[in-house]
Amino acid sequence: AREYKVASQMGNQGHSAEGVRQTCELIWAGAIGDVREVHAWTNRPVWPQGDGRPTDTPPVPSTLDWDLWIGPAPVRPYHSWYHPFSWRAWWDFGCGALGDMACHILDPVFSALKLKYPVSVEASTSTYVSPEKMWVKVDNKETFPQASIVTYDFPPRREMPAVKLTWYDGGLMPTHPEEMGADEEMGNGGRGIIFVGDKGKLMCGTYGDKPRLLPKSYDEAYQRPPKTIPRIEGSHEQNWIRACKGGEPASSNFDYSGPLTETVVMGNLAMRYPQKKLLWDGENMRVTNFPEANDFVQMHYRSGWEL
Repeated sequence: AREYKVASQMGNQGHSAEGVRQTCELIWAGAIGDVREVHAWTNRPVWPQGDGRPTDTPPVPSTLDWDLWIGPAPVRPYHSWYHPFSWRAWWDFGCGALGDMACHILDPVFSALKLKYPVSVEASTSTYVSPEKMWVKVDNKETFPQASIVTYDFPPRREMPAVKLTWYDGGLMPTHPEEMGADEEMGNGGRGIIFVGDKGKLMCGTYGDKPRLLPKSYDEAYQRPPKTIPRIEGSHEQNWIRACKGGEPASSNFDYSGPLTETVVMGNLAMRYPQKKLLWDGENMRVTNFPEANDFVQMHYRSGWEL
């Protein structure tokens, strides 16, 4: 995009909103000190996940070009389990809960902590046992796990220390911070972030929405820092349109959102090898300690769909 001067914008609309800017300004002002630990979670998946392929083969709807929909992925029979919504669950088509929501939830983490590439990633995933074979775990290579915990390690960045980021999905969550009441909701609507600093904690929802310091008394007493980050006029889409017309680069252009996306899908790569820490060379896009994992770093296109 940079080479051909194409105006780019990732569809993580929260990056143009107020919450991510407030979160950044609080952390950059030192409201919670140096951040060395972050926890982020989602209520996804909200679609069936964790099982094998369907065995029946219903007819393709007359309004659907199935070969075109399959695109570069390996050919398989049509089924409503894939289209129109649950494609997210399948390795061949989607990126699971992490790919669905981390571009939104981890966005304020990436921005506020000035992250780029992790140096290592490790995943712990749920397992599936077939009703027909008790005690035998199914090696499911079709869909993402029903739940996962992914841990990323990032190196120091200029004035910021190394940080460990832990992602939870499938109903898994971090424990309530001791600064919160047991009945207080964490995040918003089953999604959120907790930044753990050496002087306090900050919690926010999706897109960095409604950031608040913990405990509540500290949040109420803390004077908000000045607005030092330019605000976006209008919507995320309008921001992109202005860039297309020759204006300033869009807020989530690929220079920013590319490394964010690579980090997200590194978590998916780690899910293929649970409980194995993968050491990552981000600049060269390769796993350095487990060569066979590199086979999943690049897409394998079916014949006729190569780029």
